[in-house]
Amino acid sequence: MLLFKKKFYNAIRSGQKTQTLRLWKNRRMKSGQRSYIPGIGPIRIGTVEQIELDDLTEEDATRGGMESLEALRGEFDTIYSEKLQEGYMIFRITFAIEEEEG
Repeated sequence: MLLFKKKFYNAIRSGQKTQTLRLWKNRRMKSGQRSYIPGIGPIRIGTVEQIELDDLTEEDATRGGMESLEALRGEFDTIYSEKLQEGYMIFRITFAIEEEEG
């Protein structure tokens, strides 16, 4: 399951937000896996890859629903710098909403 703040729901539903970055000590998802976003529904995981903070791009920011790479890096500096120092790794996860069966 992937959890998101409600402010991202519209961007996810519209297909504007198709990626998220997560900090994990170990990979928790794999490509092709089916998952779920509460408030959105089922999703299919596209890719899961470890990435370094310095390798983040403007495209990562855009696909992640952020205004700019600068804003994305600012989030990491203010919210996640402690976790990065504790050995957490950044994982780039792409996803797509799946139509519910029924």
